[in-house]
Amino acid sequence: MEARNQTAALQFCLLGLTDDPALQPLLFSLFLSMYLVTVLGNLLIVLAVSSDSHLHTPMYFFLCNLSLNDVCLSTSTIPKMLVNIQTRDQSISYAGCLYQVSFVLVFGGMENCLLAVMAYDRYVAICHPLRYAVIMSPHLCILLVVLSLLISTGDTLLHSLMVLRLSFCTRLEIPNFFCELPRILKLACSDTFLDNVLIYVSCCTFVGVPLSGIIFSYVRILSSVLRMSSSEGKQKAFSTCGSHLSVVFLFYGTGFGVYVSSILTDSPRKTAVASVMYSVVPQMLNPFIYSLRNRDMRSALRRLLGKIASLL
Repeated sequence: MEARNQTAALQFCLLGLTDDPALQPLLFSLFLSMYLVTVLGNLLIVLAVSSDSHLHTPMYFFLCNLSLNDVCLSTSTIPKMLVNIQTRDQSISYAGCLYQVSFVLVFGGMENCLLAVMAYDRYVAICHPLRYAVIMSPHLCILLVVLSLLISTGDTLLHSLMVLRLSFCTRLEIPNFFCELPRILKLACSDTFLDNVLIYVSCCTFVGVPLSGIIFSYVRILSSVLRMSSSEGKQKAFSTCGSHLSVVFLFYGTGFGVYVSSILTDSPRKTAVASVMYSVVPQMLNPFIYSLRNRDMRSALRRLLGKIASLL
């Protein structure tokens, strides 16, 4: 019981992106703006799809779930950073840090699964258009989202239980603006071999498998599109995939950039700055990508904004 109380009393220190006090107001304004844009942009996508009956299709159902997931992923990291800057208190409790790690893992894993599911949806729509309504039934769409959530939650629960058995040293400084699982493991005094093995297995599962599925889907899509005789059909097929491909490249490209930067640089702070690119930027830009590249979404957003303006 005493050991458990000592663990519960632990305090981690989030060092953030910089030590310079003069830059803190700028960081606060920048991240507050990015967070508000992320929340408002993604919620507009959800409201636009929900209010427009023309968009009640599997493609936009998955897009709604992706938008909600992006809001949750950003909410799990940015608000705590803003509070820390405003209060000038960099501490986060052991429980708070563990909750933050868990939320990041759940919604990060969910993002990977949803992107793969959306690629499968585009594959069925283009390669099997006559059977699309039968294959992508409402029951299957809901099942795919629920399975994605259950798989992500199960993986997160396993990581959390592994962290709970660790003991930590006295210097608990995390050179980042949120609690990241690999950073926490580096602070542990006990053996973390099994934890690191589990991280590698999870990365292969939640990055390798969905990415392989996305690549396979788009190889089949490209093969099917090239066999089309109509140039209009080719253009329509590419336009329906363009938004999703852009989001895929943004999410995995920024994640790969962070991985490369962590290898090439010895500075934890530089790696922390790079981590913004995968934990904040994609979630903020996704609504713009879908609204700018998708004609149906632009029309739905215009109608929604028109309704909102008429009520004001």
